Amino acid sequence: MPASTDLPDAIEVHNLWKTIENPPSRVEILRNINFTVPHGQFLAIMGASGSGKSTLLGLLAGLDTITSGSIVLDGTDITNLGEDQLARLRGRKIGFVFQSYQLVPTLTAEENILLPAELSGLNGQPRVRARELLERVGLSNRGHHYPVQLSGGEQQRVALARAFITQPPILMADEPTGNLDSANGQHILDLLVKLNREEKTTLVLVTHDRRLAEFGDRILTLRDGEVLSDEVTRVGA
Repeated sequence: MPASTDLPDAIEVHNLWKTIENPPSRVEILRNINFTVPHGQFLAIMGASGSGKSTLLGLLAGLDTITSGSIVLDGTDITNLGEDQLARLRGRKIGFVFQSYQLVPTLTAEENILLPAELSGLNGQPRVRARELLERVGLSNRGHHYPVQLSGGEQQRVALARAFITQPPILMADEPTGNLDSANGQHILDLLVKLNREEKTTLVLVTHDRRLAEFGDRILTLRDGEVLSDEVTRVGA
């Protein structure tokens, strides 16, 4: 999906380095990473275990601090923001989908979906939207069930609905099908792509699976902390 020329890029990464100092050694996890992601694009970040892809996603989300360089999300430079500022920004601008679902076990499916809306003080009628999202992920009759009463695929569908509840401009997914069998994994991926297009979200998905990455508009491949390749896989991306 082409980006509007009236908007800044959804994500800008400039000269990004992440190192860990453990004298006398110094480990370079990410080295001189540069890329931009236009609004509406589905970017897949892939690479083998230890390539730095999950570290990069954590830095993009402001969950970890960079060593040098800069990251701009939806026009806001997050590089030097404090924890409270980062938390507010994540609440407004970022939805998350994790490999391990990360549902609160003491909350029902509907309550789990509502949680980000309540934490960010979302206006309007979030409960109505939560129920709409439950229907869109095929769980309209499971809203009052707790995570322990749901299958892995159902829990990840709840997690998808939760990620979209605040209508974030950016969605980040870390191996969202990693704990699922192939059939459930494909269903989750199809739902993720469908919701992403309907909501016009910028999607960044981390995976080690080339087959999943090829659902994206573009694939950024990391190896040993560096960008190995950056390829457009879909015309118009």
